[in-house]
Amino acid sequence: MGTSITFKRPDGGDATGYLALSGRGDGPGLVVIQEWWGLSDQIKATCDRFALAGFTALAPDLYQGTIVPYHDAEAAAQEMQSLDFQAATSQDVGGAAQFLERNGAPVGLTGFCMGGAITVIGAATIPGLSACVAFYGLPPDGVIRPEQIDVPLQGHFANRDDWCTPETVDAFEAKLKEAGRGYEFFRYDADHAFANEQRVSVHDRAAAELAWDRAVAFLGQHLMA
Repeated sequence: MGTSITFKRPDGGDATGYLALSGRGDGPGLVVIQEWWGLSDQIKATCDRFALAGFTALAPDLYQGTIVPYHDAEAAAQEMQSLDFQAATSQDVGGAAQFLERNGAPVGLTGFCMGGAITVIGAATIPGLSACVAFYGLPPDGVIRPEQIDVPLQGHFANRDDWCTPETVDAFEAKLKEAGRGYEFFRYDADHAFANEQRVSVHDRAAAELAWDRAVAFLGQHLMA
């Protein structure tokens, strides 16, 4: 349904990604950020699904073509650790947002796992966004300050997550409350990456569909109003 494209970063360099067009010419834009596995078929299919829901979805390829097999968590961790999160957010994700802004429609941001963490960084640092939705990912302490977030933020987290742990989510939520930021967090009795249909060992269809419905409604409220 979608296609691979090249777009400009704010620094003038080139970035690549997967673009799925909505059926609406004036449909809002949505940047979709990959898991730590890379720009996988799962993320591309998620872009396609967002396009069917009325969004023009663009997933920047943060690993520049590298896709890690699901069984190799060690390699995925190495790829993630070698990524400059700040540059990826400001340049690749920021460039994708600028590309989607060209038709004048609102732009949102969503991401999964590592992409969830980058979504929160983007919520604090990328200007002009209208809504952000993070799935089971938060940035490490000190990367951003919760008071920097001035865009509506929704989060979906797993109660059996050993990476983005419930304790981490609780601590970040407390800081958002203290800073008076607008957000809503949902928690599911599921494992990390419960929305990834390709990972049958952790996929939870009921939780995934509930999170999807909530995310689409939230994005529609803020991007399609």
